[in-house]
Amino acid sequence: MPRARPDDIDFETAVAQQEEGSGCFGFMVIPLAVVLISALLASFALKTNPPAVSADSLPVTASGISPIFRAEVRHWADSILRWAAAAGVDPNLAATVMQIESCGDPRATSSAGAMGLFQVMPFHFRALENPYDPDTNATRGLAYLARSLAAGGGDSRLALAGYNGGIGVIPRGEWTWSAQTKRYVQYGAPIYEDAHSGLSSSAALNQWYERYGVSLCRQASQRLGLQ
Repeated sequence: MPRARPDDIDFETAVAQQEEGSGCFGFMVIPLAVVLISALLASFALKTNPPAVSADSLPVTASGISPIFRAEVRHWADSILRWAAAAGVDPNLAATVMQIESCGDPRATSSAGAMGLFQVMPFHFRALENPYDPDTNATRGLAYLARSLAAGGGDSRLALAGYNGGIGVIPRGEWTWSAQTKRYVQYGAPIYEDAHSGLSSSAALNQWYERYGVSLCRQASQRLGLQ
């Protein structure tokens, strides 16, 4: 989340496989009645025994967010749905931010002082609020995400840039963004696109995990008792 001054808060795609049968009637002439009867029987069979749907082809889990996210983030699925609804943002966008920011570790703390699930900076909290309380952290973090989304005209890519680099970066040319913000959008935008598109896995998320998320997610897994 943004790492800047409070006045100018300047923070930080299941491929459905289809088997195509091929056949040849040759030069055999089939009576029309036989064709009609066959078609009726086939229709009846399909209604009686509909084809099975692979769970891998479902766009979201029963909990309501995409299955592409790490188990540590999916641990918070019900809460993410609630928090996102309150903030007026897509729960998969909220999950994308959580994935990159903390991988679901409620006690995550950055060297810049950002805290909790959504890595919110201290000056976003009110007096006496506990920054590590999941509900409080989500309220403050997703409120800023909603503001970024509005400032970006509903463009999720710009919203991610604003969340990381501060809302002030949104109207600027991308060449002016910091390396960190460019990297944040480089991974965050395709991860969200994969989740939003209903894929069951994400190459972008896997690449992010291998490069940046292993230790972060291991820490979250331990904290949540998932190991």
